[in-house]
Amino acid sequence: MDLKARSHASILAGTSNPGTSALSPGGVGRNVAENLARLGTRVHLVSAVGNDVLGEELLAVTGEAGVDTGYVRVRPVRTGTYAAVLDTDGELVVAVADMVAADEITPLAIRAAREAMTLAGLIVIDGNPPVEALRHALAEAAEAGVPVVIDPVSVPKAARIAPLLTQERPVFLVSPNRAELAALTGLRTDTDLGLQAAIGTLHERGVRWVWVRLGAEGSLLSGPDGGRRIPAIASEVVDVTGAGDAMLAAFCHELLRGADPFDAARFGHAAAALTVASPDTVCPDLTDQLVRSLL
Repeated sequence: MDLKARSHASILAGTSNPGTSALSPGGVGRNVAENLARLGTRVHLVSAVGNDVLGEELLAVTGEAGVDTGYVRVRPVRTGTYAAVLDTDGELVVAVADMVAADEITPLAIRAAREAMTLAGLIVIDGNPPVEALRHALAEAAEAGVPVVIDPVSVPKAARIAPLLTQERPVFLVSPNRAELAALTGLRTDTDLGLQAAIGTLHERGVRWVWVRLGAEGSLLSGPDGGRRIPAIASEVVDVTGAGDAMLAAFCHELLRGADPFDAARFGHAAAALTVASPDTVCPDLTDQLVRSLL
């Protein structure tokens, strides 16, 4: 569950800042799943929540959005939370993630979802579950021949994922920001030369497509035949939370419809533009038609 607090004025460190706060369903994998469902793609969520009020609310809202939650485990732990502080312009200042429930996404939980994974057109993995669960999910996907998309989630999680990216276990796409890309490769990415070197390193380690999120600058999508920068779509920023999740979900939705990856990335940017203009982590009126209206 996301707790988002937004200041009425520029944040002053070390003191209270007047503002507003709100709870809303969150979690990277869950957000991607809800966005996919709202766009019209059938989706199963493999995850875990606590046996508490927040867990009940998450399951109810996610199911109502159209996501199949049959593989979400309810465990005797506290449900994961993400507490974010936003500046007056909606940009993230700092966040704290309590992901203890993610430890309940075990290899056993992955095996329980084997049938859905085998029949899937695409498997999206975020970096929150334990490394052993991620390794098992990649192995199951490889055995089933299903393409895998990975969202590293954060710099610390990207560093954990890095050893899993090998030529022996190819991944279809990884979608980091600059800092996460640096953590995945051990290379500096603050220059264009460094960015290209890091992308090349991931390609050498079996990642077919690398999609680097560059915020207001758009993104850079690199594949077997080279890369291309894709501009962001202008939008009034209300809250940036969830924009990357919407972008990735829309990309996957369009890819499953047979679109070229670069066209799918542009579709993703349109979904992100709608999301940053909404106070909600997942835009509640998101539809395939609404996204296409921006293109």
